[in-house]
Formats: sequence, structure tokens, C-alpha cells
Amino acid sequence: MGDRIFTYYIIVLSCFAFFCLYRAYKGPSSADRVLAVNVILTKTVVILCVMSILYDSTFFIDIAFVYSLIGFIGAVALAKFLQSKNLSGGGEND
Repeated sequence: MGDRIFTYYIIVLSCFAFFCLYRAYKGPSSADRVLAVNVILTKTVVILCVMSILYDSTFFIDIAFVYSLIGFIGAVALAKFLQSKNLSGGGEND
């Protein structure tokens, strides 16, 4: 019974990640796109943690930890890039 609930949870999170993928593609601004990619990253980390519970393995937790660190560093780098682009007058929304 518990395995079925975790499986449905993974399916629902995957569907919501595809909605965020649409927002990342059609987002009106760069900030919306960055936020959508971060939400997809967070959902992926949660799915990996649920899979860790489902398969009773800590291997997925390790992958989720590394994936979240890489995503955080990427988000900070992209935010710095967008901030410097806006400060130099090349932003989308002035």
C-alpha cells in the first residue's frame, strides 16, 4: 500500500515539473525562467528523496544532495549574471 502512494506521489510531482517546464519555456522574463528551473530542480530532489524511501537506499539521498548543490551554485551564478546585465542597462524590464 505504501509503495503505491509513493509511486503516485512521484507521478504527481513529475506532472507538476512539466508545468514548470512550460513556464520556463514561455516565461515573460528571465527571472520567471530562473524560478521555474529552480522549482524543477527542487521537485527532482524531492522525487529522489521519495525514491530513496521507496527503495530503502541512501544512494538516492547522496545524488539528491549533490544535485541540489550544483543547482544552487548554478542559480546563484545565473542571478549574478542577470543582476550585472540589469545594472549595465541591458535588462528586459527597465
